[in-house]
Amino acid sequence: MGRAQRLGGGRCLFDQRHASVVRGWGWHCLRPARAGGRSDRPPGIWRCLFPAGVCAKWSGGSGRRGGGRSGVGVFIKFHTGEFTVTDTRKLQIALIGCGGIAQAHWRGIQAHSPRICVTAVVDTDGARAAAMAAQTGATPFPSLDEALAHGDFDAVDILLPHALHEEAAVCAFAAGKHVVLEKPMAHTLASADRILAAAQKAGTVFMVAEQAHYWPDARATQQMIQAGAIGEIITARAVFGGPVVPSDGGPRPWRYDLALAGGGITMDGGAHWIRPLRMWLGEIDEVVAVTGRPLAEMEGESLARAILRFRSGKVAVLDALTAGAVMGPGEEFRVTGTEGELLIEKGRGGRLLLFDKTHPDGQVILHKDEGRAAAFGYELNDFAGAVLDGTPLEAGPEYSLGELRTAFAIYRSAESHGWEKVWG
Repeated sequence: MGRAQRLGGGRCLFDQRHASVVRGWGWHCLRPARAGGRSDRPPGIWRCLFPAGVCAKWSGGSGRRGGGRSGVGVFIKFHTGEFTVTDTRKLQIALIGCGGIAQAHWRGIQAHSPRICVTAVVDTDGARAAAMAAQTGATPFPSLDEALAHGDFDAVDILLPHALHEEAAVCAFAAGKHVVLEKPMAHTLASADRILAAAQKAGTVFMVAEQAHYWPDARATQQMIQAGAIGEIITARAVFGGPVVPSDGGPRPWRYDLALAGGGITMDGGAHWIRPLRMWLGEIDEVVAVTGRPLAEMEGESLARAILRFRSGKVAVLDALTAGAVMGPGEEFRVTGTEGELLIEKGRGGRLLLFDKTHPDGQVILHKDEGRAAAFGYELNDFAGAVLDGTPLEAGPEYSLGELRTAFAIYRSAESHGWEKVWG
């Protein structure tokens, strides 16, 4: 049990998700909720009476779920005659890899993940690790082994090339760490299975970071579909891609190396377009596809065109292309229903539009703006809640295997020239 301090009299309001109450030494004091955030007391806000001149303050504490080290975990703040409990626990995390995606995660943490504290950064490039350490105030390490031996953190955020995911994740799980892993889970399905087995054995929180699950436009579209805004869905289309080529004289992107990436555009950026389709139409049953390599520098496919048939019987089309050509404006998603259509325009400055009988010219539902960039913070906030409070992740790792399985089904179809099962 944490230490109790006499802070003053009054009543206490707090959320049962963050703490549970036990009686001790003649007054009520606080302790962290049990593993997984569960308690034998009813959920919600509790009101607790404290004797005059007495209240409690809890400090310390750690654990696999419902834990996390932070110094003071829960404290009581006096406000207009009542005590309000504020959860001050932070999840101490190490960034494993300090490349471009690490910068995106760090910006998301700063803006939208107040419960995460970066205490360690890891990169084999010493200059890059030092630069990230200067940004975050964390301790730099040249390897994950060094960080696990000498760092102070409860979780790792793995931001490495796909082929390096398994080694880092399994090592972190073996050390009892919580793991958030940038998508895709791995570069092969066999590797992904081994990661899932290691996570299950460790019993810690495991999340695959798929930012598209937290895009404001994707979530708004899901809500409108569920509300019947366009009637029964008939079909959908997702279009991904752009003119991405190595800069003149710059290093070749690791994504162009098939051994490191495991695949091409479908497995990498295309996953962000597959996830919303699954959110809106349900699970994908089978695919038929063609692929190509218009971008010669990329060893994996830089073009994919696939028809996706869902378990519901619905059908969608996925178009993915990376090429050196200048491309014009267009849509990213189009969902057609019996009573209207939802359209998401291309680019972060695009809009989500509803077309129906009342709005034949389109009603603007929202402007995407930088909401998609914020999704990195939203997903990490979800991860922090799972670790600190034991709340379920919005999308567990088994569900997040769907994008990888869909990509490999597309690859098999391109070779077999026929329909291929995603989960078969």
